[in-house]
Amino acid sequence: MTKAKTKKTTKFAVEYLDKLIEEATTDAYSESEQAGGFFAMIEENLSLPFTTRVLGQAVTVAKADITNRDQIVAICVHGKSTQAIPILDLPLPDPPPEGAEWIDAYRRWCGN
Repeated sequence: MTKAKTKKTTKFAVEYLDKLIEEATTDAYSESEQAGGFFAMIEENLSLPFTTRVLGQAVTVAKADITNRDQIVAICVHGKSTQAIPILDLPLPDPPPEGAEWIDAYRRWCGN
């Protein structure tokens, strides 16, 4: 069995990420609305489901969600267990799924 490589970030140009940030936050005036804009873009563009490793375990990222506190989370499934992981902390597989640039743009917007 081979181990999948995982990493928290991908390699997108800063200029490209800044354009995505602008697209996600256009017409969003508060931080809450801006987070909602990122959630909409991640939900629309991130190819789901995909498999990654969290704490050494293979998990399936089944969907993205947003909490009452405007935190975007990945809903991860392992067997019968389901766990929400902050998308800022989610290691991405190598190669990353299609649409992962939106996660990187969100990380940049959050200052990570």
